[in-house]
Amino acid sequence: MKPMRLQKFLSAAGVCSRRKGETLIQVGRVTVNGERVTTLGTQVDPDTDQVSVDGKPAILKSDRVYLALHKPEGYVTSCDHPGEKIVLDLVKSDRRLFPVGRLDKESTGLLLLTDDGRIHHRLSHPSFDHEKEYDVTVAKPLTPGVLKKLARGVAIQGKQTRPAQVKKLSANRFLIILQEGRNRQIRRMVGKVGHTVQHLKRIRVAHIQLGKLKKGSWRHLTPQERRQLLELVT
Repeated sequence: MKPMRLQKFLSAAGVCSRRKGETLIQVGRVTVNGERVTTLGTQVDPDTDQVSVDGKPAILKSDRVYLALHKPEGYVTSCDHPGEKIVLDLVKSDRRLFPVGRLDKESTGLLLLTDDGRIHHRLSHPSFDHEKEYDVTVAKPLTPGVLKKLARGVAIQGKQTRPAQVKKLSANRFLIILQEGRNRQIRRMVGKVGHTVQHLKRIRVAHIQLGKLKKGSWRHLTPQERRQLLELVT
């Protein structure tokens, strides 16, 4: 989408009329990418800039696509592996969709797909600390000490993982909530404490739940889920 004047953006987003938008800008109630803007005629790019009024995101009505997919085993999220089955093959769309973050070939569960570059770039970046929740089954029984080590964090390639929330579900199954997304992180963490992952399923990304979505199936995010997702990156 082409850049447009800030007051036109506010009007197109349904916040107010253009004239009222000019007033909001002049009195300092509008921010762009976290910076207060008071100059009329400031240009914004609807695809990349984050506009807020009184701290609340102003979202331009668009036909962007936001999907939740239950990724099965055996599919990769990258298109850079010729001969592999890719997750985009599971979704019938004429849009150029991008996976948000990673989920390795052997793992299953929730994967977000979108054609919104803001969401893809920001939520895929390792430094973006939204929560991700996983259901993990290992090969042998877990001890309290092992679970405490996972919760405290372990060293992977010389760098300590962040503290995590861990909850035991059964003798060899637990939930873990991470706020980082290093490559194959859970499998490597589990390996560090002397265990092997048998099954790994992501059940939540931020506020979006996998729920009862079947493997290989997908759905559009609800309006509330879309709104909350966009608020994460503003």
